[in-house]
Amino acid sequence: MPSDVLISLAAPDDIPGILALQEQNLLEASGTLSVRFTAGWFENAISENSLVACRRGNEIVGYVAGTSIAANEKVPIITAMLRTFPPPANCYIYGPVCVADTERGKGLAGAMFAHLQAHMDNRPAMTFVRADNEPSLRAHRKMGMHDLGPFTNESIAYIAFAYRPQSAA
Repeated sequence: MPSDVLISLAAPDDIPGILALQEQNLLEASGTLSVRFTAGWFENAISENSLVACRRGNEIVGYVAGTSIAANEKVPIITAMLRTFPPPANCYIYGPVCVADTERGKGLAGAMFAHLQAHMDNRPAMTFVRADNEPSLRAHRKMGMHDLGPFTNESIAYIAFAYRPQSAA
């Protein structure tokens, strides 16, 4: 991981940078993020100490959220995943995770996940990745997540992942 980046819990001042990075990485911008979250959703994650930001200087170059299942109950893709793969007790939803194009392949996603896990008391987590997003699939496996299996949402194939802390394995 580059030494000139700072990873910490996000603050309200980070939201404009997080939203800008999100927009650059949504499917309609040829990115891989499947869901557009609102400023209010990110504000809630900040208030719950479950949003991690990665900064290079004053620029947000990555972020990851770890939110409750209840906070995602109206997100169709997450409900599709949870219908197919019921979550374990005390589980949270990992994601979205987003890293700027210029920062990919440097270990930032894994470093942000480790920081998030420390704030989430090393609880179990679930997430999903588009089945055709090989770099993200590799990154999630490298972070210690394991495949739960495939599911579809709106005719798009995804792979569900779970993270189970060592003590819960």
